[in-house]
Amino acid sequence: MDATALWQRYQEWLYFHEGLGLYLDVSRMRFDDAFVAGLKPKFDKAFADMVQLEKGAIANPDEERMVGHYWLRNPDLAPSPEITQEIVQTLEQIETFAQKIHTGAIHPPKANRFTDIISIGIGGSALGPQFVAEALAPDFPPLAIHFIDNSDPAGIDSVLTQLRNRLSSTLVLVISKSGGTPEPRNGMIEVKKAYAGQNLDFANYAIAITMAGSQLDKTADSEGWLAKFPMYDWVGGRTSELSTVGLVPAALQGIDIRAMLEGAKEMDDATRVADIKKNPSALLALAWYHAGNGKGEKDMVVLPYKDSLLLFSRYLQQLVMESLGKEKDLDGNTVYQGIAVYGNKGSTDQHAYVQQLREGVPNFFATLIEVLEDRKGQSPEIEPGITSGDYLSGFLLGTRQALYENHRDSITITVPEASARIVGALIALYERAVGFYASLVNINAYHQPGVEAGKKAAAVILELQKKVVEVLQSEKTTLSLEEIATKAGSSDQIEAIYKILRHLQANGRGVVLEGNLAQPGSLKVSAS
Repeated sequence: MDATALWQRYQEWLYFHEGLGLYLDVSRMRFDDAFVAGLKPKFDKAFADMVQLEKGAIANPDEERMVGHYWLRNPDLAPSPEITQEIVQTLEQIETFAQKIHTGAIHPPKANRFTDIISIGIGGSALGPQFVAEALAPDFPPLAIHFIDNSDPAGIDSVLTQLRNRLSSTLVLVISKSGGTPEPRNGMIEVKKAYAGQNLDFANYAIAITMAGSQLDKTADSEGWLAKFPMYDWVGGRTSELSTVGLVPAALQGIDIRAMLEGAKEMDDATRVADIKKNPSALLALAWYHAGNGKGEKDMVVLPYKDSLLLFSRYLQQLVMESLGKEKDLDGNTVYQGIAVYGNKGSTDQHAYVQQLREGVPNFFATLIEVLEDRKGQSPEIEPGITSGDYLSGFLLGTRQALYENHRDSITITVPEASARIVGALIALYERAVGFYASLVNINAYHQPGVEAGKKAAAVILELQKKVVEVLQSEKTTLSLEEIATKAGSSDQIEAIYKILRHLQANGRGVVLEGNLAQPGSLKVSAS
């Protein structure tokens, strides 16, 4: 395609949202008009499905749940006055609580102010708050945030070691819908022990973000925790950043949560338009469908050219992959759908994997995210007439052109600044795009049976560990792995038993393995 034709295509497929100052360019995706026309019936259905979703249709049949994250930024859309009122009141409670923390009206027993936050969560309860903290927290926030987002003991130790001298002025957010999810529960238990170790009453520092009546809710009530904020069964983890899950930590860090919600609301309004060319989320879904032939055949590489947006690709990994990675379609057919997502940041990616993107396996499409504002205030010149920001812009435009020249497709999103309003809009843009794409490929974006299967499998392993330990403690002699498996009633789990025992021994947990570790079948095992 010559330069004139490219320019014409750019103008035809450039979307602009005047209120947000957001551009979406899909002109470097090589679909044609016939392809778009062929997808129109699917998009008509996707637009209609979205209308029903926002009205409160059951979207997660596994749990008989509505999906209402859109109501969070426009409560008047909620299907009942009770839900509308709860959303409005909760937002006011968040703002009031954050203000009292900032002014010292609510303070810890042994200090005038809270200085830090430990946020304990997993999945959407961690990825959203982490992304927003990285993107929007001021350089000197009223409270600095630290995350425990896994069950890794060394990771937990790292956070607690950093805060050992400030634990007495550190708030703890425990974020879990059910309260029974192992990772946040484990983190909470370890952090409680750390507070007890400094003779601090954990309840004076703890905030629960959970569903009413959950295990965590009951614990917070019985122990008299500092505060509680509700989670809703109609908000999934990966779409929860603009609920209490993300708004509480953001408000405590001094981030403008009203601006985030307003940006999301403006984007929601734009993505309700039932016209592909005038709907930015529909354009994204169209591009994704074309790139992967409607089967996820190519990966989505997300490259934000802004340091503060580094974690956007990590946030999108969960939103896209958990929503779209499905074995079955809505008709019960095996389809193995999904789009793999990974990313870095520009121009770091120039020195990392753009070489492969330009010349290697063409198994991806790129999304380049451009932020027009370089910094607050004027930039010094690095060379006559050239600033560091000019270089960054040049790298983005150059990468886009180099990819296209070698038949690599790309999408470019351009925003005026990395502000709270724009971050809210980006979150909403991708939430809706995921919903549209799911409709195009006939899958349910709002359940996660694979995640539940993994949790159940982990529970089986931990139950097996208990049986193995009981066998070792009851025997007064060495045993082979086969003997342990038989006595534990798990003869078909010898490999898992070996790995359990190896882990226990490495951590001084009362297990001794004797023999050739490279030949596990010959090992003898005893309790130490």
